[in-house]
Amino acid sequence: MSEVTDGEDDRPAAPLLAPRDGVPDVVNTAEGVAKAAAALASGNGPLAVDAERASGFRYSARAYLIQLRRRGAGTVLLDPIPTSSDLAALAAAINPLEWILHSADQDLPGLAELDLTPDRLYDTELAGRLAGFDRVGLAAIVERTLGYELRKGHGAADWSKRPLPDSWLNYAALDVEVLVELREEMAAELDRQGKTEWAAQEFEYIRLAGPPKPKPDRWRRLAHVTTLKTARQLAVARSLWQAREDLARKRDVSPNRVLPDSAIINASREIPVSIEQLRALPVFGGPRQRRHSRHWLHAIEVARALPEDELPTKRPVTTGPPPANKWARVDPEAAERLTAARSSLAELSERVAVPVENLVTPELVRRLCWDWSPVEPNRVDTVVEKTLAAGGARPWQLELSVPVLTDALRAE
Repeated sequence: MSEVTDGEDDRPAAPLLAPRDGVPDVVNTAEGVAKAAAALASGNGPLAVDAERASGFRYSARAYLIQLRRRGAGTVLLDPIPTSSDLAALAAAINPLEWILHSADQDLPGLAELDLTPDRLYDTELAGRLAGFDRVGLAAIVERTLGYELRKGHGAADWSKRPLPDSWLNYAALDVEVLVELREEMAAELDRQGKTEWAAQEFEYIRLAGPPKPKPDRWRRLAHVTTLKTARQLAVARSLWQAREDLARKRDVSPNRVLPDSAIINASREIPVSIEQLRALPVFGGPRQRRHSRHWLHAIEVARALPEDELPTKRPVTTGPPPANKWARVDPEAAERLTAARSSLAELSERVAVPVENLVTPELVRRLCWDWSPVEPNRVDTVVEKTLAAGGARPWQLELSVPVLTDALRAE
């Protein structure tokens, strides 16, 4: 395996301040979509893709601006809100192509909602991880490989705003300006390191993964929910959280902009029984919340009426292994297995210059070590491979990690 090159020299990065062809007008009509689709279809090579969402402002993960660039076609900035029903021609033009994205798992679900899905995928952020780069943000990788300073600044903005400011559109166009060139540089680097096939397997896994599954008991992620003392208080918190979700989804507003966590915790601690008592609490008496008083009070009443056997448990019910920091007390042998496995994977990570979490997911390693039952020494590798494969490990990951985990478990 070739060593990672630092890819840096003493020359200052050249600021990339504006797209070479200028910032195109935003496409926001059916006629504009048809022209953009024809232009992109006439281009050549892979398609650079990015999407801007409004995380922190909106409930949904929908795309509020889509950036597309292909050689021979230039850059397209598409507003998918007024054109969402007019994208069939665009899908026909770009879905058969290879798409280049940076952190593809962030944008693919929102694009899939618009029936925009790639036939092939290249993820430059994941390529950077596999190449052993210390920093894998888009600006850092562009500077390292292409020598450009890509200035960031609007990624966390409210992209649902209309009209979009010119400076935001300039930023958005720059995000796809050099993705094609970056893909070529990263492909050459991975080829030099002998990791091309590893990357291909990872990209296909991401392409087919689909949106993440919702985590159970998401209400337990409320800030300071652990300060609630009783099951009834937890029930109120859960009910208010769900009422907030319902309202946020209906209005397409970020939940914390509907009602802050602190207000939910205060109401759960006090459990008001009337609108007057509710409005006496912080936040609930404000003008923005008073019109929703009955909505919040109804949620509290639902929780107050629950029978004892339907109240949430003080601690979440878990099906997997406990937190690793408790293993030494709960199961010392499992703790020793985990220590040995982590040590072996850390050595492998150093040797092949790939982060441990990309070699095999930490959760999968924990489950392997926690659920392990002694087997004949000549069957350890078979059991390890079956366990990792059942957990979604790709062939290249199995080839690298099965031998070192087998040795760690045999030695334990």
